Amino acid sequence: MALRPVQVNIKALDVTAVGRFWAEALGWSMYGTGSGVTTYVGPVGGLVWPDPVAVGIDVVTVPEARTTTKNRVHLDLATTSAAHQAELVAHLQTLGATPAHVGQGRVPWTVLADPEGNEFCVLEPREVYRDTGPIAAVVVDCADPRAMARFWGEAMDWALHKVTDELAVMRSAKGVGPYLEFLRTPGAKAVPDRVHLDLLPYPGDDKAAEVARLRALGATDLDLGQGDVPWTVLADPEGHEFCVLAPS
Repeated sequence: MALRPVQVNIKALDVTAVGRFWAEALGWSMYGTGSGVTTYVGPVGGLVWPDPVAVGIDVVTVPEARTTTKNRVHLDLATTSAAHQAELVAHLQTLGATPAHVGQGRVPWTVLADPEGNEFCVLEPREVYRDTGPIAAVVVDCADPRAMARFWGEAMDWALHKVTDELAVMRSAKGVGPYLEFLRTPGAKAVPDRVHLDLLPYPGDDKAAEVARLRALGATDLDLGQGDVPWTVLADPEGHEFCVLAPS
């Protein structure tokens, strides 16, 4: 048994505005539910969920505005050249992105925030991300990348590409889509995550059994006021929230 990450969940006050931003930022399409509660952003050509290659974005409405605390999960966007990086940064700013300062100093990438303040990075061109699509990586701040690699490596069916004291890197075993990276970062978790991963069992696998397996690996149950919902909210050993979705 194993799980697969199918989407990045972003909480927002205005799901339509944030969904539109990310759709235009990534060159993807926005697929709304019509309820005003959630907006899915995925590759163009019609809604395919779960996407066999991409990890989509699900923007979900919440009543609370984002705090000023830096998110512990963010997206890195891929570029193919220095000119592409500059063009993308300029384009994103016309869409409503603003410069963000998270103590990065002088770095070759550009740190921005979406219209509701969620940080993300526009990377300089890197060969490793040449085939990821517009999202190069989902990056998670953590204290112990090795411990995160152990937990998430057991939780999911993705392959571990690298693990050191500073960084753990995973990617789909099929070699497609973005990377998942756990980056050693000072500071402890202070507020609920505004951005998190949603995982999905494979067809035929039992969701309850998967959740029990995750608890045995060190995940803990989390009550965010979600009430009676078909998904299960958990936290990994460092407190990062994530959800296990019910197979459709």
